[in-house]
Amino acid sequence: MIFNRRGSFFRRLIHAVVSIALRLFFRRIETVNASEVPYKDGLIFVMNHPNGLIDPALVFVALPRKVSFLAKSTLFSMPVISWILRLVEALPVYRRIDSADVSKNMKTFEASHELLRRGGAIALFPEGISHNSPKLLPIKTGAARIALGALSIEQESEPIDLRIVPVGLYYTNKTTFRSEALLHFGKPFNVVPAALDEDGELPKESVKELTGKIEDSLREVTLNAESEAEIETANEAANLFLSATETVDLEESLSARFEFVRDYLSDETVEDPENIGSDEITGLVSNYKKRLREIGLEPENLSLSSQPFWYVFRHFFVRVWLLLIFLPLSVVGGILHFPAYQLINFLGKRYTNHGVDDIVSTVKIIAGIVFMPLTWVVLAGILYFFIGWEFALASIPMSFLCGFIALKSLEELYDLKGWFKAIWLFYRKREVFVGLLKERRELHLKLKSLAK
Repeated sequence: MIFNRRGSFFRRLIHAVVSIALRLFFRRIETVNASEVPYKDGLIFVMNHPNGLIDPALVFVALPRKVSFLAKSTLFSMPVISWILRLVEALPVYRRIDSADVSKNMKTFEASHELLRRGGAIALFPEGISHNSPKLLPIKTGAARIALGALSIEQESEPIDLRIVPVGLYYTNKTTFRSEALLHFGKPFNVVPAALDEDGELPKESVKELTGKIEDSLREVTLNAESEAEIETANEAANLFLSATETVDLEESLSARFEFVRDYLSDETVEDPENIGSDEITGLVSNYKKRLREIGLEPENLSLSSQPFWYVFRHFFVRVWLLLIFLPLSVVGGILHFPAYQLINFLGKRYTNHGVDDIVSTVKIIAGIVFMPLTWVVLAGILYFFIGWEFALASIPMSFLCGFIALKSLEELYDLKGWFKAIWLFYRKREVFVGLLKERRELHLKLKSLAK
């Protein structure tokens, strides 16, 4: 993500900073089908837009290929962000909802056409805004117009190849620190040129047809539900279904979770062999999860019984021992970064929108990039004043190290809490543990038969 880059020194520096910030904010970042992305000829990435500037940032750091983004024009008037956008060669989009002069988009279209004809790549969000909707918003025609416009330019050179790649962005919880993110790259498809009409304009039918194709391709790589409650229910079912294959040292991939949730939300389901429909299974899953939470367990904690006793003992003994070894550094890191962490949370709650766009995670990550290093600098300044420059200089990498150890230690403690409760239940109330395990197996089979 950091070293395999092209461009100026400052572009690579921005890339490194964004990469590290995203990797710290998200516990896990996965890509699907990234190897299918072409690395030559003109390319347009079209993406859903649930998470402000985090969406383009993920694509920016995930692909070795250089990509220019189309960003709303109001960002180009913001300090620092405008400088970064120009550095990464972003192009402004003027939107009516921002009270901008949409006629200026002609220059953006022309710049996009030129870049694509040179074999470059651009990325845009055809929904138009960043939002919290549980489904894809109606697709605007801008992506189709740019693609067809680039192919319609008459030049003496040979016709260009232009492809569109749909990218689905999926977050387990987009505003929560140490959540997870998935970039699902769809199958690229070629753009068929369309002859201009008598007035030199793109045919409306061709624009409409390509826009529909873009929307269909995006639906294949995104989740679409009528409400957040439906997605929450599907996620609970996914937790239960995938937990059967998870163990104390193995976690299912985000792509497997995404595929299950997408299938669960689709209308293409079949009835259970025992004539139990999806609504009844949803109720069974919810009741089961409720009972587990009352005990303090997650479905994967029940997989404890699938491992030999001595393997489980060694596994948790090592984890607890490492926590104790690093405890002093964890305490220092937690205390040192606590004020900045609280300030970041406050700003995330205070600034939730920029115009019509949702930007909670964007604010948190930008604030983290500012206030975490500021914490290290303030500590270094204090040490320099009272002790000397040697300790001040050494404190900066040590501050980062202590903060990272504190972060990983808190995650380990949270994870171990559920497993230790499972161990206690297994040895003290074996019949309850076995009953929950049996019920999970039955629900797993029902969910397997329900999804097509």
